[in-house]
Amino acid sequence: MDPHLLRTYVAVARLASFSDAARELGYTQSAVSQHVAALEADLGLPLLTRRPVAPTPAGERLLEHAGALLLRLEAARADLDRFAAAPRATLNVAASPLALHPRTLAALPATGVTLRALPRDRVPAAVATGEADAGLVDGIAAPSDPLRLPDIAPLAATRVAEEPLAVLLPATHPLAGRTGVRLDDLVDARWLDAPAAGVPLGELRAVHGGPAGRGFRTALRYEGTDTRTLAALAAGGHGLALLPLPAACGVPGAAAVPLVAPRLVHRTELLLAAGARREAAGPVAEFGRRLRS
Repeated sequence: MDPHLLRTYVAVARLASFSDAARELGYTQSAVSQHVAALEADLGLPLLTRRPVAPTPAGERLLEHAGALLLRLEAARADLDRFAAAPRATLNVAASPLALHPRTLAALPATGVTLRALPRDRVPAAVATGEADAGLVDGIAAPSDPLRLPDIAPLAATRVAEEPLAVLLPATHPLAGRTGVRLDDLVDARWLDAPAAGVPLGELRAVHGGPAGRGFRTALRYEGTDTRTLAALAAGGHGLALLPLPAACGVPGAAAVPLVAPRLVHRTELLLAAGARREAAGPVAEFGRRLRS
């Protein structure tokens, strides 16, 4: 399967237009049509209807594979490019918002750093494809267990920190005075769904183990990356939020109640491309050493 043809097909399917895909990719519309036709001939299946432009059932199935395939190819190219690349004097770091805490920020070099906040599911891809030299990603896990990361490319993951978790709720909430809370007691509560700024509700449903993962209803969805905004929403009574205890403490108008069951921690990991281990010096290696010390 030619990746150039696959990339063209994905663009046409995403934009639902041969002409728009041609403009985006810098091809003529005729070339785009030829690419899609060649891919269909290779697979022996129609992938798109033409009027309207939409994936066929076979095309939908191919789209389920296409993103991972193209990303893996980009990661392979970036990994090989590192062999020929000259040592860099700068450092590009991609980080999920909750991975940015005093320990990780203190390890950054004083100069030459570009720090980008990304949704946690985009951080591994940024490191794998060379968009970032290093990544900081967070999530919830059992103590000492590694995070479950997508299998995009060979990535070296190192634990940076593990912190207790707390439920953030309004200071007037009936549970605000407790010394600890169980997740089972909050399944039917109304929650803030903030996949980039807080712990995603999908992770809570996964660890709860209730029937079909039910519970943890969304009261409000926040699509930003600012954890302070998420905390203010929780303090204002718009829903509960699960945060690392240090981030949950000290929020005006809110109470941070430690999570006591199940036994989970907020874990932060440093991600490096496997090839980055070969670098004995430079800002990437120095950043890794400072985080691991």
